[in-house]
This record gives sequence, structure tokens and C-alpha cells, in this order.
Amino acid sequence: MQIRFACLLIFLTSAAQAQADGLYPAAAIPEAMRHNAYAVIRLHETTFTVKSAGEAVEKVHYVVTILNERGKGQAKLNVFYDKLHRVENVQGALYDEFGRQVSRLKKADIQDVGLEDAGTFVGDNRAKMAEFVRMQYPCTVEFEYEVTTHNLIFYPVWQPQDDDEVSIEKASFKVLMPAGMDLRYKELNVPAKAAVTTVATGKQYEWNVSNLPTFQWEKQSLSSNVQVPVVYTAPTDFEVQGYKGNMRTWADAGKFYYTLNHNRDGLSEEMKQKIRQVVAGETDVTKKTKRIYEYLQANTRYVGIQLGIGGWQTFTALEVTDKGYGDCKALSNYTKAMLKTVGIESYCTLVNAGKDESEIMTDFPNLYFNHVIVCVPTPKDTIWLECTDQNGAFGYQGTFTGNRHALVITPTGGKLVKTTRYQASDNLQNRRIDIAVDENGDAKAAIRTVYTGEQQEEINGIMHYLGVEDQKKALYRRIDIPSFEIDRFSLSAKKDRIPSVTETLSLTVRKCASKSGTRLFVAPNLMNAISQVPSKAENRKTEFVLRSGYQNADTVVYQLPKGYGVEFLPDDVRMESKFGTYAASVRASEGQISYTRYLTVNRGRYPASAYNEWVDFSKKIAKADKAQIVLVNKGL
Repeated sequence: MQIRFACLLIFLTSAAQAQADGLYPAAAIPEAMRHNAYAVIRLHETTFTVKSAGEAVEKVHYVVTILNERGKGQAKLNVFYDKLHRVENVQGALYDEFGRQVSRLKKADIQDVGLEDAGTFVGDNRAKMAEFVRMQYPCTVEFEYEVTTHNLIFYPVWQPQDDDEVSIEKASFKVLMPAGMDLRYKELNVPAKAAVTTVATGKQYEWNVSNLPTFQWEKQSLSSNVQVPVVYTAPTDFEVQGYKGNMRTWADAGKFYYTLNHNRDGLSEEMKQKIRQVVAGETDVTKKTKRIYEYLQANTRYVGIQLGIGGWQTFTALEVTDKGYGDCKALSNYTKAMLKTVGIESYCTLVNAGKDESEIMTDFPNLYFNHVIVCVPTPKDTIWLECTDQNGAFGYQGTFTGNRHALVITPTGGKLVKTTRYQASDNLQNRRIDIAVDENGDAKAAIRTVYTGEQQEEINGIMHYLGVEDQKKALYRRIDIPSFEIDRFSLSAKKDRIPSVTETLSLTVRKCASKSGTRLFVAPNLMNAISQVPSKAENRKTEFVLRSGYQNADTVVYQLPKGYGVEFLPDDVRMESKFGTYAASVRASEGQISYTRYLTVNRGRYPASAYNEWVDFSKKIAKADKAQIVLVNKGL
């Protein structure tokens, strides 16, 4: 109680002094900190004190001046916690533009909110939330809170500047480690390395930044943290709910996860017999695995469950059998159990899932993963199973978990491997359009498009998760034609290792050609023209990434209106660069014109110095896509 009283006394003393002396006047902010900013962090202090391998306390105190309406989100406080975290000493104050206190948070102003979503999420995650709503800009908010954690799998990630329109006057981060315990950390873009000092209880590590102006995110960067100061911290030795582990190596990190979930893959004899029947008569490992995967999809569903050793210990396979649902780790463990029953070796695997999720730091072992999948090694290749998707294609990873590092969990520990890297030739869009144009420029179009790999993911989601009317609405949003109506459409899918979706459309296109006197002007690239390109960046600092490689092939055959012939055809265009290739051509024959376009974009990471080359390549493609055909009525 003395510690809590001392914290409260310090906070109230600080608030009273601010009211008397105006410690946070907006006028004191240097102009350089105001430039392009909607808020300025005047002070941000984080102290993380590790008391033992199983307990730590994080104290956060920050002061933000909000300059205009766009910064109102800075007046909100959200502190997340669960049964392994305890939130205390939540304090807050609001100051006017002169730095005088206007109001303070009362206990009744602090909400305690559960974050459970019934039906799709089960957990003990909660949040302490508070907000100042009656503000006149500029104004300043001050928040302070303390979190005691008994889940030391994770140490803090310090990134004080997480918005490009927020500047920082002063921020600090301290980590205090007890004697005999080592801190692991990784610094990115920090102006000065950690100041390490010996203190009475052990060692203190401290980082400071000051006078950080706003900045512009560099487009197509690998991740947001490549431009701002970031410090990652992680334990060497840790303990959570009686389970001890360390993260000196990836093998060590994986060993902890294995121990946490060992012997939770047992199945009943009845279930084992059922699984044996599922694969009866099949000898091929891949085909057996596919049958079991399809059984999983037909008999289980996904529910997010954040319970059990901080959300890291899985439901048992017996529980999934009984309930018919589980989260990613439970369904993966269940799949592993079924494969084990028929003699197929497999491993649960930790991965950072998400289309735009940043790649892990391979030189910094940790457990910052958000998803679990199954790895099935076979004599020919490795099969990856996404166990939470009832509609997914067997063995397909795509943009969700493909082309990144993952941690395979084996009895001897973790093994860092790369998941499937999809080539441009896997991600196709092959389209054929037959279009009849009348003398007024209107048209009827019959379109058949086959999407594969990463290019089929969006349309696959539309097909499987939307009703017919919503599918039609989604197609209207996807189709890039100025004025049209969908007369008919259909979607069909194939669940191959590289899945595909076939889309057929019948469209009425208004003003497909622009009429001027006796001439019709036609843009032959009806649906796939590039209209927006990035701007050049003369002083780019970071490398950029093309996250997906793909190939597009378009053939458009125009039936000309009676009496019209060709007056002008654009020249053929061919381009090659390190980023890909492009080719377009137009051919005329009696009564029709055929347009073909081929584009390949190569996935990859490129140096900052090559960014303007990419912009030039994109601009040339956009220009070629705008080419026009001129038709003339020869009968007039």
C-alpha cells in the first residue's frame, strides 16, 4: 500500500504543479515539432522492472499535446490485460493550452471491458479504458498506469513513435534486470546504443530519444519499423505458471512450446478406428494426408481460444473430438494426432500469419508468433496444412502463411524453416473478353477469367463467404470499368495445391467507345489498365518490397460495328526490367480487332536506389495501358 500511495502522491503533486506553473503550455512546443503533426508527445517514460524469471512490473507515464481534431484518439487510454496481468494505478489528467489542469480521471471514468466475442472467441482478455471527450484544441493529456505481469514469455517492444503525424520531444525506456538474469535486445534506428549501468538490484538498460519530428512512411517498405527507433527486448530465462524455459536459441524457444503441449495429442480408440477408416485402401502419404485434412474441414470449426498458459497451451485432441471446434493450435494439434494414428509424421509450426505481416527477425529468437499450422514432411516435398479454414485448398498457404520463416516444433526443439514461396507463374490471371461494340459506342461483353494462387484469394473469399446478392455487389466493386451492368455471373473453384477460381461475366458496357463525329475511340485494355503509379522519391532511405509476384494474360477481341474500319492502331510495346516484363499488341482483321497484353511482376526486395526505376517501369506500363484505337465509319 505504501508503494501505491507514493505513486499516487507523485502523480497528484505533478498535476498540481502543472496547474500552478503551466508545465505543458502548447506555445512552448518548437515549430519543428509542430510541422505536419496533429499531436506532440511531450514526455513518454516506460520502465520495465524484472523481479524474477516469473514476474515483472511495467510502468508507463506519458504526456501528449493534441493540436487538432485529428489527434483526438490520443485522448484515449487502453491497457490490455488477462489473468496473468494485473493493471493498477491508472491515472489521467487533462490540461488546457496553457498547461493548466482542467480535469482528472475519476475511478468511475475508467471502464473494465471484456474483449470476448461470443461464438468466435473464447478468452480472458480484458482492457482498462478511459477517455477525455470534452476538449478544446490545443490541449494536453497525461496518463499513467502500471502492469504487473506473470507471463514473461514476452518482454516489451519499445516504439515510441508509431504514427507519422506525431512528433516526440522526449521519450525514454528503461529495463531493470535482477542479478544473474540476462537481457536480450535488438536495436533498430536508435540514435544511441543502450546505456548499461550496474544498480543495487542488478543491471539497468536505458534508451532515450528526443526531438523526433514527424516523417513520411516510405511506401512499399518491409515494415513500418524500418524508419523509426525500435528496441525489441526478450528474456533469456523465463517462467510462466510453473513452466520454465529459455530463448537463447530457436531450438530452446521451440523446446518450451513442445514441453507446454507434450502428450496432448491422444485420441480415443473409437476415434483412431474412425481415422483409419478415413484412409482405408490408400497407401500414398500425400493422399492419406489429404483425406485426413478434408475430414478435419468437414467435422470441425475454428473458434479463437486464448486460455491456458497465456493462450499458449492447447486444448487436448480429446477435447476437440468432443467439442468439434478449436483455435489454430488446438486444430493443428488435433490434425497432428490424426496423422500420427495412421503413421504419418507431422509437426505443429509457429508462424506469423497475415497478408502484410512483417517477417520475423531470424537473428533474435523469440515467440512473437500469432498462428499455428502443421508441417508434414514427405519424401517428395513438405506439405503445409492450414487447419482453421474449412474452405481452404489442401497444402495451399498463399499470402496468409507463405513465403516467410516459421518455427517447426520438434521433440528436440524448434527449427527455423521457410514456408512455400509462390512464384509469379503460380499466381495467374488469364482473361478472355469477347466484346461487340455498336455504332453508339455501347457494348456487350462476355468475359471468362481464371485466377490461380494468390490472385484467386479475394475472389475465392467472395465465393465462399458471401451470398449471391453480396457476391454481385462485390463484383461491382472489383470490376474496373467506368459504366457497366452485370447481366449474369458465375463463380467456380478448384481446390488444387495451387487453387483456382473461374469467373464468368456477361456485361452491358455503356460508352465502351467514345464517339466523335464518324469516329469511335476505343481503349483496348478494358479491365486491367494500371491507372495509379507511385511518385518518385529522390531521397529514399529504405529498401522496398514487391510482396507478390504474378502474371497477367489478357486477350480482348472486339467485334466492330457494321461499316466501321480501323483508322489507327497503337504500336506494339515490349519492356523488360529487373521488376518484370510487359508486352502489348493490337491486330486487326476483317470486322474485328484483337488486343493481347502480358505482364509479369517479380516478387522481391530491392534497394532504395532502385525505387525510381520501379516508378519509371510502372509509369511506362500505365502509359501503354492508356493506348487507344481509332475506328472510322467508312460508309459516311
